[in-house]
Amino acid sequence: TDRAVPEGTLVSMFEAQVAATPDAVALVFEGESLTYSEFDVRVNRLARHLISVGVGPESLVALAMRRSLEMMVGVYAVLKAGGAYVPVDPDQPADRVGHILDTAAAVCVLSTVRDGFEGAGDSSVLLIDALDLSGYADGPIADADRLGVLDSSNAAYVIFTSGSTGRPKGVAVTHGAIVNRLVWMQAEYGLGAQDVVLQKTPVTFDVSVWELFWPLQVGARLVVAVPDGHRDPAYLAQVVVEQSVTTMHFVPSMLAVFVAEPSAVECATLRRVFASGEALPAETAARLREILPAVRLHNLYGPTEAAVDVTFHEVTAADVVGVPIGAPVWNTQVFVLDARLRPVPVGVAGELYLAGVQLARGYVGRSDLTADRFVASPFGVSGERMYRTGDLVFWNDSGELDYIGRTDFQVKLRGLRIELGEIEAVLGALPEVAQCVVVVRADSAAGEQLVGYVVPSA
Repeated sequence: TDRAVPEGTLVSMFEAQVAATPDAVALVFEGESLTYSEFDVRVNRLARHLISVGVGPESLVALAMRRSLEMMVGVYAVLKAGGAYVPVDPDQPADRVGHILDTAAAVCVLSTVRDGFEGAGDSSVLLIDALDLSGYADGPIADADRLGVLDSSNAAYVIFTSGSTGRPKGVAVTHGAIVNRLVWMQAEYGLGAQDVVLQKTPVTFDVSVWELFWPLQVGARLVVAVPDGHRDPAYLAQVVVEQSVTTMHFVPSMLAVFVAEPSAVECATLRRVFASGEALPAETAARLREILPAVRLHNLYGPTEAAVDVTFHEVTAADVVGVPIGAPVWNTQVFVLDARLRPVPVGVAGELYLAGVQLARGYVGRSDLTADRFVASPFGVSGERMYRTGDLVFWNDSGELDYIGRTDFQVKLRGLRIELGEIEAVLGALPEVAQCVVVVRADSAAGEQLVGYVVPSA
């Protein structure tokens, strides 16, 4: 899948679009809108402030805020300063948030007065809606203004995923890796100035990355959903209709809820729906195509460790039993291997390994985990790595991959990657618990749920 992709960063691609369409609407949130130029001005001022407090290339800055225009400004300002952003869910337990901030050694935490974030520990918190930034210049930021040169090899973001030992692990992804993913996505799906993308994925989930950046690299409009709006199918249908949304993402379990929502049939402007994060049931896919026949549904697959997605498949009427996860994106190699790292024949199950430019650097502060999951490739030139996904797949007769399941105790629940061992470790640490096990159980009324079973201490 070798393709030439121009050198660039998330920053350079956004700045090129600001120069091209300064007066086009870039962002919409709860009735307020910003043009590309207005948004850029806010970002540049905050970025200069961040530089003044020590943010530069390879610095990590945590973002602890719910969806808002301030969140967007914060994300882009961290990148413009040269740093990498670390999304934190302010509603998660303080212990988990504290571990993330300690591991990341964040220069600071960005939040807002409204979000009332209190879990920063020793980290300084900048409330960006309370900062007076009027003294900072609002023009473009050059490398001379930064603490160092920003290029495609620098980290762009660190997203923490569930860890089997009871502690989440931070995946560091470079600008070059995510730019490859976004340039491929534009070539494949062709967003334009008339398109409207809905940003509804929590920023702690890596699907949010393409929502945050792709539309603003090509002159499209990004509508930011209200906090928790991604859980409400009626609200989502309303936003699609009111804002003429053309492009959005669902985890398959939420897509199933959406297609059962009576008002979903009114979403006539929708043209592209992307599904990822879980296996996509053929029935759910068929129902979407039935109620919204103008929509093209795309099933994507990829771990956080490989810049969001690495394979893609457009759903067709032939996908009646299952939906393949597809073929690799640009500059990405996929291998289906047995326990001795030998390729398996078509139709035979094996573990999926990934290689190419989209691989993450590894896990922040965890060289042991990095060495375990990112292994030397026997198929490429010396020094190339493969990522061991833990996913079981097979090649089908069409030359695409079909997903089977996991080789370990990791599960996907409503799109979130969860290590059952992380929950078991926390449960087992309670003095009242002698033994425990956590499983996913399906319930006809409530859907899939995490259930813990315990043996009490004597």
